[in-house]
Amino acid sequence: MRRPVPRPTATRIAAEAAGRRGERIAAWWLRLKGWRILDRRVRTPAGEVDLVAQRGALIAFVEVKARRTAAELDHAIDQRRLARVAAAAEVLMPRYATKGEDIRVDVLLLAPGTRPRHIENAWIGY
Repeated sequence: MRRPVPRPTATRIAAEAAGRRGERIAAWWLRLKGWRILDRRVRTPAGEVDLVAQRGALIAFVEVKARRTAAELDHAIDQRRLARVAAAAEVLMPRYATKGEDIRVDVLLLAPGTRPRHIENAWIGY
């Protein structure tokens, strides 16, 4: 017998909408900085990558975290979350880095009233 699929709560639906909005803002900001967005919300068995972006010979697998306040950004990303993004990037690397491009895992932190904070090579810091 199959288990019923739980219906999302109003809170979960709002969080999903906020996440998608944050990803749209992050993609816009990256494009302004000269990046080309190759893909969004790429799922793998190892995890999900919010954005895959390219600038020159560099492919970035970008984790986007949007929070309601700037203070919340300090706790938005941790080693466990970054490890999942790095594992997903490893799975996706052959798909996007087809010409020997360099790759890295970045984080883009967003909060109202603040400039986006782009942490380049975030996986190295953990």
